[in-house]
Amino acid sequence: MVMDKELNAVLEKKFLCPSKFAQDIEKLVHENDSLNYIEAIIVYCDQNTIELESVPKLLSKPLKEKLKYDAQELNFLKRTSRAKLPI
Repeated sequence: MVMDKELNAVLEKKFLCPSKFAQDIEKLVHENDSLNYIEAIIVYCDQNTIELESVPKLLSKPLKEKLKYDAQELNFLKRTSRAKLPI
């Protein structure tokens, strides 16, 4: 059981999973007030040589909602009738 946890920890460090990706993006956004989530993902991918085409597989549901909110604020997406996200 302990070995499984250690193995998972090593694999998560070596390979990117949605939870680690979301944590790294959140950290980047909070460290740089001028970045929104869209820009943070682009910067993160550039820094870590990740192709942007692989990003959709790494997006968690909360991160998708934050991206949608940013896209609506920037008029990239049509606004929905829902209330704003509590960010």
